[in-house]
Amino acid sequence: MTDNHHDREGQTADSDHRYLEIHPERYYDDLHEDEWERLNSGAKARLEFENTVDYLESHLPDKGHILDAGGAAGRYAIWLAERGYNVTLTDISNAQLDLARKKVAEHGVAEQVTVKYGDIRDLPFDERRFDAVCCLGGPLSHVIDPAERQRAVRELSRVGTVDAPVFVSVMGFIAVVERMMQVAPEFEQGVRQLPDLLDSQTYSADLLAATDCEGPTFVECHFFRADELRQLLSKNGFSVVAVAGLEGVASNFEQPLEDASDEALTYIREIVREPSFREDPTVADISNHILAVAYATEDSQP
Repeated sequence: MTDNHHDREGQTADSDHRYLEIHPERYYDDLHEDEWERLNSGAKARLEFENTVDYLESHLPDKGHILDAGGAAGRYAIWLAERGYNVTLTDISNAQLDLARKKVAEHGVAEQVTVKYGDIRDLPFDERRFDAVCCLGGPLSHVIDPAERQRAVRELSRVGTVDAPVFVSVMGFIAVVERMMQVAPEFEQGVRQLPDLLDSQTYSADLLAATDCEGPTFVECHFFRADELRQLLSKNGFSVVAVAGLEGVASNFEQPLEDASDEALTYIREIVREPSFREDPTVADISNHILAVAYATEDSQP
């Protein structure tokens, strides 16, 4: 979840310097093992992982070399390696890369997983290198400049083979607005940011400066609408075959899900993971994380 652009268009030098903790490299370096733990931190987080894995199992080739771009500490890379794939994991956080090396060794897949520095805007690989490309958990959301996001999407296409599926998940806009309203009594700073966030859909140093906030509470991030993700991929050489809400109607319900009985969670998981429901445009749009599955068109191939 940790790729970023270096030239933040529209941001002032003052705001950029004032809020250093907002930069993805710094933010994910400081997270340590929290990013590794995130996908197993509760029922809602496990829904994100389970729904993502459903689509990987449906669209991945039977074998091959998979790129895990912005793969952080390696949750998906290890899952892929345990199923026989060779994996290259890239990230811009050196701390997450170090942790990924540790985790792949602990899980006995170090020979199948290569871990190296890489930015999704300028991937350090030749054309048509990978049999599938993953960009999961939100790396594309951390590219807050629109032109840089287009560049990143084209890079995901460039490094995949002709028939390679590409899996991209981003952070959803509706869910984050809803979340800010839920915590309004304890988070007045976030409520002050809502009008500007509504206009830009982007949490940035400029937004913090404009709303006179003391410091960041999250990493710089562009929050997506579901159709926005579909259009971004479609306009940059992809044929999109699915857009799904990974947490769907369970988004922002962390505590109720933790309090639910095992039997209730069984029914909730069945609903949230039902393919036609999670791909309903409204359900996808309200989700904390939105996943797109796409294939590069012939015209987009180098």
